[in-house]
Amino acid sequence: MHRFILTLLIILSLGAPLRAERVTVVPGEGALSSAVAQAAAGDDLILTAGRYAGPVVIDKPLTLSGKSGAVIDAAGQGSVITVDAPDVIVTGLTITGSGRSHDTIDAGVKLTKAARGARILDNDIRGNLVGVDIHGARDALVKGNRIEGLRLARMNDRGNGVYVWNAPGSVVEGNEIRYGRDGIFSNTSKRNTYRGNLFRDLRFAVHYMYTNDSTVEGNISIGNHLGFAMMYSDRIVARDNISINDRDHGVMLNYTNQSDIFANLVTGGTEKCAFIYNSHRNLLAENVFDGCDIGVHFTAGSERNTITGNAFIGNRTQVKYVGTRDVEWSYEGRGNFWSDHAAFDLDGDARADSAYRPNDLMDHILWSQPAAKLLLGTPAVQLVRWSQAQFPATQTGGVVDSHPLTTAPVHRVPSPYETLAQATPLWANGGRDDASDSLASH
Repeated sequence: MHRFILTLLIILSLGAPLRAERVTVVPGEGALSSAVAQAAAGDDLILTAGRYAGPVVIDKPLTLSGKSGAVIDAAGQGSVITVDAPDVIVTGLTITGSGRSHDTIDAGVKLTKAARGARILDNDIRGNLVGVDIHGARDALVKGNRIEGLRLARMNDRGNGVYVWNAPGSVVEGNEIRYGRDGIFSNTSKRNTYRGNLFRDLRFAVHYMYTNDSTVEGNISIGNHLGFAMMYSDRIVARDNISINDRDHGVMLNYTNQSDIFANLVTGGTEKCAFIYNSHRNLLAENVFDGCDIGVHFTAGSERNTITGNAFIGNRTQVKYVGTRDVEWSYEGRGNFWSDHAAFDLDGDARADSAYRPNDLMDHILWSQPAAKLLLGTPAVQLVRWSQAQFPATQTGGVVDSHPLTTAPVHRVPSPYETLAQATPLWANGGRDDASDSLASH
């Protein structure tokens, strides 16, 4: 009987969870690596102010946090912190000094496939090739970090702020990401959420490749070469994002299908507010395209897209589309607002009484034969355009909005970002941030 009780007590003691400890770590040679090696699962390692040598590998569930002034520096060797265990939290640290190898994807924080449920919170991640590499880690959260990448002379030599590869369920939220190459580069993944981030002075703010069933929501892109690029991806929801002073495109769909592009704002003189290339069965609704050289460039046989409720305001060319048949840009009697459509609404239904065609025969000629631009302003060009206005049968194929709106949806730049929106972007100054074509360099 006594032996049975003793055996039972031993079994119960072995099964009981160990008590997690809060361990204070002070700077010293090998202090961080030793603390991680000696820690038990569930421990909270608290780094006091000072510099700690990296790289370090976290191979058990624990929390690594820092008091003000705690810095982990890998001095140019590999990834500063590699998380190779589930449910790890890294928070409150300055993380710097990764290596510069693209082959090994040297990063401030690398999350391996084993790092499921990792939490990377409120860190200052700067001076690394890649800020955070979510490399196969499911359900990771990267939130509230300030990430500043390298400012190498060639943009393609830099790394991304956050690199997401095959990491379903991961969330990147509320970060400030500046410099480097792309703010978030999402590749071969699914069910991801990229929400409420601020991107500045990058190539792409958000760059999707082969990422499906995901959400891009409430982000702000300021002064990048390209804002939100969704490429080779399906079933994306991109809503409530803002692109300000981005150079080439605010929103780009390239081989993207069955996606909702909703209530976004592109403003500030971008070359093309939106570029839609070989993309099908998408919804573009309630967006504002304001002050671009081209409002929407629509090309490469994109089919069965629904375009309704958008505002095209003050773009030099509202739509660039060359086709031999009419493409209807309204849905169930609701079209879009066009700032240059002088029309009446006599019945007061908030729909203009006449259809709108953003392009005419001369536009088609000018786009297909650039040398014809020399004829702009000549009486011959004016005669062709007058003839089309008087005799609609002479119209060629193109975009038609049969039910234009008389009022526009309103999206404004939030007040905290108005000053940033007025600043001259780095790409406009040339210099260290190369001005190579963002898609050609892709």
